[in-house]
This record gives sequence, C-alpha cells and structure tokens, in this order.
Amino acid sequence: MKIAVIGGGAAGFFAAIHASKKGSSVTIFEKSPKLLSKVKVSGGGRCNMTHKPLEISKLVKNYPRGEKFLKKVFRHFKSEDTIHWFESRSVPLKVEADGRMFPVSDDSQSIIDALLKEANQLGIQIKTSTGIKAIQNQANSFLLETNHGELTFDAVIVAGGGHPKLEGYSFLKNLKHSIVSPIPSLFTFNTPQEPIKKLMGISMPDAHVKIEGTKLNYQGPLLITHWGVSGPAVLKLSAFGAEWLHEKKYHARAIINWNSDFNETKYLEHLMAYATSHPNRKVINYPLFEVPGRLWEYLCNRSEIELNQTFNGLSKKQYNKLVQNLFCHILNIDGKTTFKEEFVTAGGIALQEVNPNTMESMYHPNLYFAGEILNIDGITGGFNFQAAWSTGYLAGISSVNSSI
Repeated sequence: MKIAVIGGGAAGFFAAIHASKKGSSVTIFEKSPKLLSKVKVSGGGRCNMTHKPLEISKLVKNYPRGEKFLKKVFRHFKSEDTIHWFESRSVPLKVEADGRMFPVSDDSQSIIDALLKEANQLGIQIKTSTGIKAIQNQANSFLLETNHGELTFDAVIVAGGGHPKLEGYSFLKNLKHSIVSPIPSLFTFNTPQEPIKKLMGISMPDAHVKIEGTKLNYQGPLLITHWGVSGPAVLKLSAFGAEWLHEKKYHARAIINWNSDFNETKYLEHLMAYATSHPNRKVINYPLFEVPGRLWEYLCNRSEIELNQTFNGLSKKQYNKLVQNLFCHILNIDGKTTFKEEFVTAGGIALQEVNPNTMESMYHPNLYFAGEILNIDGITGGFNFQAAWSTGYLAGISSVNSSI
C-alpha cells in the first residue's frame, strides 16, 4: 500500500505516522523547504499544542466552524490521546492557568523532534520543496503531478493547510470537491482613528467585548496595541465573527466593558460609595475597578472630568459619562491585523463532503483530508492543533485500514 501525504505540517506528519502501519509505504510531500513551520512559531516558539482535556461537548464549542463535524472526530482521538501520545515519546506537557498546554521545555522544537524521530523510525519518506500541481483519480490509484514529475499512489491524504486565497486550492480542482471561500480568522482589530492607541501596552485581565448590532461577544484578557486592540477576548471574538466582519469589510463598532465583574448599575453604585467614603480625593489620582492609571486618566478625560476635580465635586452628568466609558466604551474598527505568525483561515473543503468517522472523501475512495485544508478553525488556546492531531490520526489509520 503506497500512501501519499500532501503537507509537512502537524496534520500531515500525524497522518503519515499513523498510516505507516502494516507494511504500508508512506511519503510526505511539502512544497516549502521547511517542515512543521507552524509548529515552530506557535505560542511564541513554545507551541501551544493542545488544550487541557474537556468533555467533547465543551471542546467543540471552541470551533466557530466545524463543531458538529468534530464532535464525531473527537470520539476517535481527543486531547487526552494527544497528551498520551507525546508524553509516551518523552515529551512531558504542562497546563497553564487558562488551559493551554505546552511542552515542559517551553520549546516547540521538542514537538518537532518527536514527530521527526517517529517518522524516521517508521521509514517515512519526506520530500521537501515538492509542490503538488494536480491530483488525478485513476481506476484504482491516484496520479500526483509534482513539480519534479509524476508519481502514482494507492491512497492520498491531503493535509496541505489553509490558504488565504481560493487559488491555493487549485491543485484539487480535478477532484470536484466544493471549496468554501477562505477568509481570515484570528485577527486583531485596527482602530486607526482612535486616540486609545497612545495607551499601547496596557491590558485588562477580564474585559467584555461586543460587536455593535450583533450577538457577537467574548470575555477575557484585552490588550491595547499601537494599532488598536488585541488579546484573547478580541482574537476569539474575531474567529466567531469572521464571516460577519468579512462581509462588513472590517468596518464595525466594538463596545467594551473594561471589567466584566461590573455592570452599569454596579459601576455607579461603587463610584457613589467611594465618593461617600473619600469625598475629597481627586478622581484622576485614584483609579478604580482594577483599571491601570493611564487608562483611568484617559477614561476620565473622555468623561470631561478635570484634573483637580474631587469625587464629591462630580456632577451627575460626569458620573454617568464615566460609567458609560467604563461599561460601554465604543471603538471604531477600521481594518484588521493578522495575529503574529499564527495565520488561521476559515474556509476550505466543505465538511459535508467528508466522512467525519474516517476523513475519507465522499466522492473518491482512498482520498482523505486532514487539518486546516478542511473548513474547520478554532479559537486560540491549542484548539487548531488539536483538530490537526485528531483529523490527522483518523485520516492516517483510515487510509491503511481501507486496504485490509
């Protein structure tokens, strides 16, 4: 059984490793000179390679696209299986407070080395700088047209990753699979006209961000940057709002509550109580609600509170304005920025054309898909890699089992 794996990333390697059983011959084709490049840069070079184990019903809620499909996939291979696989190959993992999991080494090379070592021990052939131009489905085999010639295989696993443009999927055109047009997911919000950019570097540990006019909202850490706002709350919101924001050409209004522990009423009550206890304190000098000093000063200025005003000197209008700026701060979004090197796309092979229990094409026996080539994407936190390991595993074992 000769099996080709297109793509030398996480899903491709995991598929190849699990296809290399029972005497099969497996070859990985990677169009670039580098292998596992996303693994290398993930998590700032630490590799956020999965998330702490969750019930499948909770795990799938972290995927804006692919939730129902992955519910079936994860029954075959989930976070616990990923953890066991790597730890049984001398890569101990650790869980951080937010549930993200990393190698104890804090070095993505630990993950890369484990995959390369396993592939080497299994005798997997690896061809870098070898792009696939087309896949031809023949009678009982597949002809791969590469930039170095043509090769024939009994089965093919496509794990070539997501592409920013539809043309990136052109090598699949002979297979007549539907491609959901790719759009960006996981991005930060640009706010070029907003003076808040001057506060770059300031963060809030638990803000709530909502897109005006929609039900889209997310809660979590928020970071002010020199181009706008970022942090997990924004990134996760961008993933769930990817299609809506794309339609709006990334022009929208974000509504921020800087501290999720407070609603409009609680902000006002707390302010009034503080004013009663400390009437002569200058408002700007005493930040409340865990708001950093520079951000508090900015919010006070936006509320028309003067430098020397005391709490007992505020008018009802000023109190209301300050509450509005704390609870319902509006930022005009105008554009987006890809989050570091962690490029993620929504779009790809339509999921209704793939069997979620085997990853096999509904149209072509012995053709399989894995990873971001599918219309699946997760929020930050190790979820995209978990989808890669799970779909890769399933495609790999299915490809070799189909020949038995």
